[in-house]
Amino acid sequence: MIGYEGHDVMAERVFSGMRQLPIFVPIGLVAMVCSQGITAAAADLQWSQDPGNHCNFVAPSSLTSGPTFWIGACVDGKASGEGMLRRRDGDKAGAAFFGRMKDGVPEIGVVDLSEGYKAGSFTDGDIGGQAESDPQNRIDAFRVAAEAARSVSTKYAAEKNARSARFYEELAKTLEQQTD
Repeated sequence: MIGYEGHDVMAERVFSGMRQLPIFVPIGLVAMVCSQGITAAAADLQWSQDPGNHCNFVAPSSLTSGPTFWIGACVDGKASGEGMLRRRDGDKAGAAFFGRMKDGVPEIGVVDLSEGYKAGSFTDGDIGGQAESDPQNRIDAFRVAAEAARSVSTKYAAEKNARSARFYEELAKTLEQQTD
């Protein structure tokens, strides 16, 4: 049996813990809301699947719709690391994204369009969608894109496709020159 003094000690422990509660509750609520916001943002993205390797990804909106293929690593069913998303228009190669993917979502890179390049981070569903892109971000985007093109070249070289390997190696050099 706890004496009267024991109750005071017990009450002090309980109430001192409750005084700390207001600090932890807001932190927990913020963490919960942020994690739900990230999940909701990922759910709002338009997911696609490579028709050949069945890897899932989000294509930058500037690639437009159509069959799109991923050349790069596919981790847990999602495009990951550096590589290329290439849209096909019938038997012709369409626009392409060269860059870095994380969990199927583009992080940074370059979209190679017939009218030029869009470079930067992935925001609002596209690459380089920011009105005033940070110059360092553009430089980083072209560097990542050059590495991605090199990895595509290496893949084609390993498949003994010398013509495609040369094409993507030359493209990597062109992308690097955009940083000068």
